[in-house]
Amino acid sequence: MIRILVVDDEPQIVRALRINLKARGYEVDTARDGASALHLAAHHHPDLVVLDLGLPDMEGTEVIGGLRGWTNVPIIVLSGRADSTDKVAALDAGADDYVTKPFGVDELLARIRAVTRRIQPSDSSPIVKIGSYTVDLSERSISPDVRLTPTEWQLLEHLIRHPGKLITQRELLHDVWGPQYQTETNYLRQYMARLRRKLEADPARPQHLITEPGMGYRFRP
Repeated sequence: MIRILVVDDEPQIVRALRINLKARGYEVDTARDGASALHLAAHHHPDLVVLDLGLPDMEGTEVIGGLRGWTNVPIIVLSGRADSTDKVAALDAGADDYVTKPFGVDELLARIRAVTRRIQPSDSSPIVKIGSYTVDLSERSISPDVRLTPTEWQLLEHLIRHPGKLITQRELLHDVWGPQYQTETNYLRQYMARLRRKLEADPARPQHLITEPGMGYRFRP
């Protein structure tokens, strides 16, 4: 059973999440502040953390930093701060996704499912469907035949290997182009547009290569 740690100081949100998550078969621990969250995480080793940024004793980014010191457990930030600066700071600190309050429970549950799919052991081959195309990462081939440049392959592979995860612009620029390119967001826009033209049925309304405005991109299987 997957264990989820919910960290929030709003009792009604904690109660709603506990009820909805337990109804879907998750085991749930809760904490109302950062210190309790770090203590629970160290002793019960959750498979996933749902974390509010505005905690009474410390910033949520400090909790993320504390967790990232010893674990790669997926973290979904749940916060009323809608400013892109707060979102990017949380993602750069090590969060895997960001959901803004007020939120729909169905959306949050979908994000949780996307993250928990990644933590399940898998023996599957590196073959992924994108619409009518089949991408084989091991062979670096796409059928029906589509040609990608080396940079396009690197960008696509980085997204595909993290299905459902929101990957920040800075992370993609660092990992694909190098640390000296972390502010060149125009590179990402241009290359993502190229990938969509090649792989999406309707590049103007992408279903798989998704932009999260002001934050980054995600691959939706």
